[in-house]
Amino acid sequence: MPTTATTRAPPGRRLLRALLVVLLLLALLLLGPIGVLASGTLDLDTPWHQSDRSSTGQAPDPAAEPRAVVQVYGARTVRWRGAFGIHPWIAVKRAGASTYTTWQIVGWRARHGGDALAEGRTDTPDTHWYGARPQLLAEHRGPAAEAMIDRLEAAVERYPWRHQYRLWPGPNSNTFAAWLAREVPELRLDLPPTAIGKDYLGPWTLLAPAPSGTGWQLSLLGLAGITLARDEGLELNLLGLGFGIDVDDAALRVPGFGKLPGEG
Repeated sequence: MPTTATTRAPPGRRLLRALLVVLLLLALLLLGPIGVLASGTLDLDTPWHQSDRSSTGQAPDPAAEPRAVVQVYGARTVRWRGAFGIHPWIAVKRAGASTYTTWQIVGWRARHGGDALAEGRTDTPDTHWYGARPQLLAEHRGPAAEAMIDRLEAAVERYPWRHQYRLWPGPNSNTFAAWLAREVPELRLDLPPTAIGKDYLGPWTLLAPAPSGTGWQLSLLGLAGITLARDEGLELNLLGLGFGIDVDDAALRVPGFGKLPGEG
């Protein structure tokens, strides 16, 4: 009985096709940041030292809120980089305290091996980030927040990359926020896809809980991976650009724009 031979493309051609698929997907993902730039919503002209740093009124006045408060903010980064990602910070206030303590990672502080962790005291932790209005990503008040502050303080001291900073793919300010969220899962922090660096797990870790604590993620140096969790939904990561679907919030997770509908 005659047989037919299966014709296969040479290995070099198959590799080329795979590369073209990846490049096409990457080009599609870049449409998000390009769209943000084209929208005109980013301030590309005002010098950073002249940018708006006023309060947005999202943090309760310590004099009016006696309970403990934990908040996480995220705002677009400065200039064109804001089309790709956000910068987050954490603010906590103990019960009866008159000021908030804030924690964030600031890249320039890590130069020459310095400590990138910046800790501050303020009664307005909700200020614009050099002109960009912050989004409140998580908030807790009351006894649960008070207990959370103890765990957050301990986690901040354990953060392993205080003297390292890499804008992409991490470790950076989003890596810090995601690391704290994994250490304190009751924070229930659902970082948007614009939090580039949140998927960086370190050079030797491939599997870890999702930042929200409601699922898991697999990541290769923050350059490629997948997250599956109740809060984040399904998110794929290619070269730091996250995309997927968030069933819990009935939203798409899109590079550049964040969550649609809604601002990321």
